[in-house]
Amino acid sequence: MLQLAVALAVASAFLHASWNILLKSSGDPLRLGARAMGAAVVIFTPIAVALWLLTGRPWMPWQAWALATVSGAINALYFHLLSAAYRRGQISSVYPIARGSAPLIAVLVGLVVFREHLSAAQAGGVAAVLLGIWLVRPPRGARAAVLPALATGLAIAAYTSIDRAGVRLGPFWMYSWAEFAATALLLLPWRGPAPVPNARLVGGLSVGAYSLVLAALALAPLAVIAPLRESSVVLVALWGVFRLGEREGGVGLKVGGAAAVLAGLVLLTVG
Repeated sequence: MLQLAVALAVASAFLHASWNILLKSSGDPLRLGARAMGAAVVIFTPIAVALWLLTGRPWMPWQAWALATVSGAINALYFHLLSAAYRRGQISSVYPIARGSAPLIAVLVGLVVFREHLSAAQAGGVAAVLLGIWLVRPPRGARAAVLPALATGLAIAAYTSIDRAGVRLGPFWMYSWAEFAATALLLLPWRGPAPVPNARLVGGLSVGAYSLVLAALALAPLAVIAPLRESSVVLVALWGVFRLGEREGGVGLKVGGAAAVLAGLVLLTVG
């Protein structure tokens, strides 16, 4: 079972990296994201309906619907911020910064708000992530992407915190469908009148990445799955450097920085 969970987590990382690469490579990341979320709802709806019928037609309390709506709004903001970062910077810098800063923000909230304490391993993880973010930073003169990338990490931390509470109030798949639907609805004004290449593919990859990581979590502990899931930072960095030619600032620094972010996330999870 553990081997299957590992395979599912790695596959989820691959799918997440893939749809981000497609988003970055498009001419209009926000429009592609808006249409992809609509496609994701179309893909996910029959699955949710089937699960609803097979599990005895359960329902969620209004609090769960409210949290899903709020999380969907933050997800819509996430697409705005991520698209702004991708328009201004390289994916080999933006993606590790966004994914790496999210857990750092969660740690900061835990320390300041909840008076939590870090273990030695977690402190090392924080240091590694900070080092990795510093190494993958865009070159001087092209750092307009840093602020939206960090803001994207803040959005990830925010909707993740809300989702942890929301999924406990009802069937996780129903909550997830509600969140996808809210995100797609709020992004409607940015869809545009004409179809966008790869919208269905990006939507399918998004649903697939989400579903695979949930399946992996059902088979193995979070401490095993989370670091494997975040291996996407290295995949994206390698793609940006070697396929998109993003070599400003140094190939070694970008790949090494992404690896440091991954190592830090591992320490934060298992520490």
